[in-house]
Amino acid sequence: MGTTQLESVPEPKYWHLKTVLSEALDSEFSVGEILPNERDLAARFGVARATLRQALEQLELEGRLQRRRGVGTTVAPPRVGVAVGTEQHAWPGAAGDAWQPVDSTQAVPPAAVAAALGTDPEEPVHTVRRSRVSHGQPVAAELLYIPASSVPDLSAIDAPSGPARARAVLRELQRLDLEGQDRAVELGSARADDAKELDRLPGAPVLVVTTRFFTQGRTAALSVATYRADTCRLTFGDSGGVEIHHGPERQAS
Repeated sequence: MGTTQLESVPEPKYWHLKTVLSEALDSEFSVGEILPNERDLAARFGVARATLRQALEQLELEGRLQRRRGVGTTVAPPRVGVAVGTEQHAWPGAAGDAWQPVDSTQAVPPAAVAAALGTDPEEPVHTVRRSRVSHGQPVAAELLYIPASSVPDLSAIDAPSGPARARAVLRELQRLDLEGQDRAVELGSARADDAKELDRLPGAPVLVVTTRFFTQGRTAALSVATYRADTCRLTFGDSGGVEIHHGPERQAS
């Protein structure tokens, strides 16, 4: 694609440049590829570097680009769909689950979590940490809170710590009959621990998805999943699967 003339375009130059760059990302670059430096890009498109930076910043906000310290500006992987409103229900860790177990500990949960679980405020619960990765990059982190009453036969001897312990907790949880689940989504800001795990700065925009799992008329588990807002999008429907979408122009639901 050759240099594009921008002088006669009535919209802001950086906005038109953003569109031109987006088309170039689709046709010339692959996921993870490093873009040329700002000087070369500005020369190619005949714009000032300030205009180029505005376009790059907009593409980063839209999740098309990622700026990585010590690496440069790279093409972001496709967005991961966060399914909401689906009628299909499954326990965490069931077949087809995209999450990877990281660890499991026992600790007193936040007061709001204890209230949702219906446990005593000082009662320790199992806290399973899981992560979700797309194209080799972290896109979400989850804390799954499970009261001891939901996994009464769990043995600490078989899996004392780490991912093995997390998988053992999830296996025991799946012995219960899942009666249903509900899910809420809100926009939030990354806390320091989430930001570190998601390779973002503290305060970066995130989607916080809270899911409650029910059995025998009670909350058997509570999931709080934090998704990078620049790499994820909400999907609606009954498929329950993960949908992959490439560019913002292709993301109409």
